[in-house]
Amino acid sequence: MICEPQLAPGLVEIPAGAFIMGETIDDKFATDTERPAHRVVFARPFALGRCPVTVGEYRAFVPAHAPGEDSDLPVVNVSWDDARAFCAWQCGQTGRPYRLPSEAEWEYACRAGTRTPFASGGDLSLRDANFLYSENGERVGVGARTSVGCYAPNAFGLYDFHGNVCEWVEDAWHPDYAGAPADGSSWLDGGDPARRVIRGGAWDYLPRLLRSAWRDALPCAHRRDNTGFRLALTLDS
Repeated sequence: MICEPQLAPGLVEIPAGAFIMGETIDDKFATDTERPAHRVVFARPFALGRCPVTVGEYRAFVPAHAPGEDSDLPVVNVSWDDARAFCAWQCGQTGRPYRLPSEAEWEYACRAGTRTPFASGGDLSLRDANFLYSENGERVGVGARTSVGCYAPNAFGLYDFHGNVCEWVEDAWHPDYAGAPADGSSWLDGGDPARRVIRGGAWDYLPRLLRSAWRDALPCAHRRDNTGFRLALTLDS
């Protein structure tokens, strides 16, 4: 495995379009949290970070964060509140409307035109992503975060959507997709605002938890050693 050069904080424009969000029919690991599958339409393009925010980038905001860690690792031990504060700081630094992605934006970008369980196909190998356990529970992975950009990008040119670190998104937690927005916006009404969605799976997970449709939630103030985030940007019309 050869790492690409440091890519963050570069942004990638994600084209307007439509996709089916949620459960993949032939996915034996799909759960009710991923149902009902539903069509989402993005009328306008938007931008996402090519990679998750790195330790080095986050240190520009909080210099004392994670002393001794390599700067090209994805940042972890940041809460949803911390991630939002970083976005606000970036807005102040640049004058551009940085934010967390919506859950729909995240999945649309992750799938990059696919409807298989993973953007790489029906299965995931250690050549595709950083995860720890096989589906049989055998320890097979490196057991730690890897530098951003170490694995092949998806069709949109985005890295690390499967594994390495879970990623915070803007949405409040809803236990299923009944009533979810169809326009790709963040789903804030009617959910649990004290818990926010995480996506993507992490370095210490097994493949079923790295699927494009997989979703979970954590309390807003919670910090974990396997959860980070990437930036989103609303583009000028």
